[in-house]
Amino acid sequence: MSFIPVPAIDIIDGKCVRLTKGDYSQKKIYNEHPLEVAQAFEDAGIKRLHLVDLDGAKAGKVINWKVLETLTSKTGLEIDFGGGIKSVEAIAIVFESGAAFATVGSMAVKDPVLFEMLLLKYGAEKFLLGADVKGENIAIHGWTEETEVNIYAFLKQYLTKGVKHFFCTDIAKDGMMEGPSTDLYKSLLKAEPGINLLASGGIRHMADVVEMKEIGMHGAIIGKAIYEGHIALKELAALTA
Repeated sequence: MSFIPVPAIDIIDGKCVRLTKGDYSQKKIYNEHPLEVAQAFEDAGIKRLHLVDLDGAKAGKVINWKVLETLTSKTGLEIDFGGGIKSVEAIAIVFESGAAFATVGSMAVKDPVLFEMLLLKYGAEKFLLGADVKGENIAIHGWTEETEVNIYAFLKQYLTKGVKHFFCTDIAKDGMMEGPSTDLYKSLLKAEPGINLLASGGIRHMADVVEMKEIGMHGAIIGKAIYEGHIALKELAALTA
């Protein structure tokens, strides 16, 4: 199985930003033009992009779909898009705007009946299921609401429903540049051997990315380490060669 490095672009007010621990008050703007960032990724040889509508995640509805539309029409990147996907209409907007995958988290926790209907309608392979965790429990709505849903049970539930693609973010690690949650990922891989799981949060440098590859992760979502200049895009792209 090839390893997929997935740079992230988080959007607030149409601009490329990063948060720390999911805190909207700890926002840093890196570029006011997400297309420039996406094109730089593509020019370096990157194939995939994780695009997050942080306004949408907070509001509970897709807001920055025009950014998605711009990136899918002006780059050849395979884009997964998430943030505020709570309805049939939102899913339709995301796919009509060119997303390869719809990233869903809160819906799968709060409205599993609707989510399972969408899996049947569009195909389970069209969804990237995000599990954002504090401890071993899942947090939703842009990380603002903690639940009692256990990450292990959550993954098992949707693997049996045919979902193919997952990512897991340890919120305590996100944006902190303190290293990924290696022990958590090893535990999840042991519990569900062969799961197609992307790491997310805490990656500092290439050694962290290589470690994720070596422990058997399918890929890694990388944000701040790229924007702060700790990881070169060419090095990331070379991992897929």
